[in-house]
Amino acid sequence: QVQLVESGGGLVQAGGSLRLSCAASGRTFGRNVMAWFRQAPGKEREFVVVRGWSGTSTYYADSVKGRFTISRDNAKNTVYLQMNSLKPEDTAVYYCAARRGTAYATDPKEYDYWGQGTQVTVSS
Repeated sequence: QVQLVESGGGLVQAGGSLRLSCAASGRTFGRNVMAWFRQAPGKEREFVVVRGWSGTSTYYADSVKGRFTISRDNAKNTVYLQMNSLKPEDTAVYYCAARRGTAYATDPKEYDYWGQGTQVTVSS
């Protein structure tokens, strides 16, 4: 079992920045895939970014490409999401997710473990 805990959400003005953290604990796998998703009120959960735990390959949603950056600290079992140039449409609950194995996926149904989410609100 893997536990994921997100932190770092909050209220920020448009154009500002936030950094989200996702700390993994429990039975952590040496090779797995970590991703961030988000869900705005009344909308489906949306893919944001994915990367391999041991590798450097990443894949971003077009809506965040060039503004968001995912990184990880394996020694701390933590994944980060640096969000710059935030827009009101980025407002959502952001979720960290983990997937067993090494295959990337953008469908939330493909992920095995989820954090509780952290709220990000961007004011105009």
